[in-house]
Amino acid sequence: MTATGNAPRTRNGPDPVARVRRAYTRIAEVDRPEVWIDLRPAAEVEAEAAAVADRLAAEEELPLAGKLLAVKGNIDVAGLPTTAGCPAYAYLPGQDAVAVARLRAAGAVVLGTTNLDQFATGLVGTRSPYGAVRAAPLPDRISGGSSSGSAVAVALGIADLALGTDTAGSGRVPAAFNGIVGIKPTRGLVPVRGAVPACRSLDCVTVFARTLDEAVLAARTMAGPDEADPLSRTPPPGPPGPATDRPLRIGLPPVGLLGPLAPGWAAAFTATAEHLRRAGADLVETDPEPFLAAARLLYEGAFVAERYAAVGDFVAARPEEVDPVVAAIVLAARDLPAHRLFRDAEVLDAARAAVRRLFAGVDAVLLPTTTRHPAFAEVAADPAGVNSDLGRFTNGANLLDLCALAVPSPVPMPGGPAGGPPLGVMLYAPAFHDDLLAEAARLLAPSRGRAPAPGGHLRLAVVGAHLSGQPLNHHLTEAGGRLLRTTATAPRYRVYSLCTGFQPGGEASLWSALISAVCMDLRCSPRPGSERAVVLFDVLLHGAERRTADRPGGVRAGPQALCPPVVADEVGGLSPLVFRPGGAPRRRLREDTLLREFTSLDTATFGGRFTSRWTWWASPVNSAGSASKSPRAARMVFSQRVRCRLATTQCRYFVTTTTWACRRKTQ
Repeated sequence: MTATGNAPRTRNGPDPVARVRRAYTRIAEVDRPEVWIDLRPAAEVEAEAAAVADRLAAEEELPLAGKLLAVKGNIDVAGLPTTAGCPAYAYLPGQDAVAVARLRAAGAVVLGTTNLDQFATGLVGTRSPYGAVRAAPLPDRISGGSSSGSAVAVALGIADLALGTDTAGSGRVPAAFNGIVGIKPTRGLVPVRGAVPACRSLDCVTVFARTLDEAVLAARTMAGPDEADPLSRTPPPGPPGPATDRPLRIGLPPVGLLGPLAPGWAAAFTATAEHLRRAGADLVETDPEPFLAAARLLYEGAFVAERYAAVGDFVAARPEEVDPVVAAIVLAARDLPAHRLFRDAEVLDAARAAVRRLFAGVDAVLLPTTTRHPAFAEVAADPAGVNSDLGRFTNGANLLDLCALAVPSPVPMPGGPAGGPPLGVMLYAPAFHDDLLAEAARLLAPSRGRAPAPGGHLRLAVVGAHLSGQPLNHHLTEAGGRLLRTTATAPRYRVYSLCTGFQPGGEASLWSALISAVCMDLRCSPRPGSERAVVLFDVLLHGAERRTADRPGGVRAGPQALCPPVVADEVGGLSPLVFRPGGAPRRRLREDTLLREFTSLDTATFGGRFTSRWTWWASPVNSAGSASKSPRAARMVFSQRVRCRLATTQCRYFVTTTTWACRRKTQ
């Protein structure tokens, strides 16, 4: 059960007030008081949700309308105390943190502030006077930290989104232990103004969600420069990305070089890598040592001194108010010599150089998010040792200036506890390659959310002149398209030639490209990873079919259909977009009627939900395959936020560069 299931709907979607009521019902059901530091009164949250409903009624664009948001207790929410997990440190902010304000402006509704490892110091979720937070799926195990309450609020179905912070892995380890998505953006991409610092130069505001699309949308909503934040960064224009004529290259470290992992985790990691390979990625063996070396520096070196700079004076003055483990870490940093910082900087420079060389050959690197999922007794017996082990793969990300994304593995955990989450895995990429990282993660976590903000990716099935090396391939590469893999058309697929008539198909390929580059009306385009993907085609097609694992014989399109290309193998949810002439007789279309029937296409069949990058022209043809002498031809024009319309014009040539996206009306 989730807070949003079976909620009443408004004209614009689920009723925000009803969603809030279900969330508070869910809070009572799960009985996890340790998740929250300050939970707002239900009536107050309902009032905020009602205001969102009013904004929707006024037709305001709210991409996060009614999404329920939990906020880590070291991030400011106006009117709620910011405690950073320490009641004696609390202050009352007069305004929201920048990240919170941007989410609220997009329609999100704040439920309250969540528990954390005190001063965001820890990866365990147990270092808090508000109680140790239990993992959502396995209450006898730790939740992970320091963003413990935020992750569990999402995993339990109370909040749709939750904010965390991440210095050493606090936005990723809890995601792994609770089976959800965690995004750690590039440092400075999301402003940190309004968050209590842990290590000021390394801190990031992060987001948790149950689906990748929701997490990506929230991260993009929060991103953007903040002139009042000296650490805010703007992506450079056109950051270098991978080559567009090849699949994504994912660095894969040999399991034997990763160090000890919990039983079954190495096998699950290997199976996850194999899933990536089958999904179309090229796997490249990678040395993990630069990542491990940087991770060791964060707590074992002098960089931990920045934690003393953040809260050391408070801890030194009031040690009795601070968790003993946290106090020991912060106060020990006070006496580190300055020369050690410079020595560690040399080691970090070498690690950064090694990572730059590594990313010259790969687009992203796959790692386990962490090493094991400890029980509370294990943490109590060795709090520092367990914490250090959990950060083996996460601690170095911000020192190396990487973006990171944690997702549940799509493969089952062999020998895992009943009801436990799958293995949590993590992808790394260089700074400002956040969109590329999301694209790579889609190979592991197919989208299940609603349409994202501009900048998301769509899959394209490509044949003909748009294939690599063909004259029109530049339409894809200039749009930021990226080849996922090559394949072939189905055996019954036919392509129409004006000179020779119908011909067998052949080579095809799957690409990924930005929505904003291939669609003019973003509101009408399919969502990334959707079952109805955009198809780029160069000619009219006939007799298309799709072969899938459950239907190996293929599925033929309707007898009166004009069909885009469909590939012969499993394409991860890609299904044909079929254009049906409205009022066409139910008989097999002959070549001499194919285009003529197309001119009578009834746009109501698809509710007018069309988008196009280019205009399509066609001339009727006769049975011999040559162009008709008829001056009448169909010109289909698609423009931004305008329904499809038909017009007639004189045309004696055939231009075959069209991107179509549509959604068939429910019968």
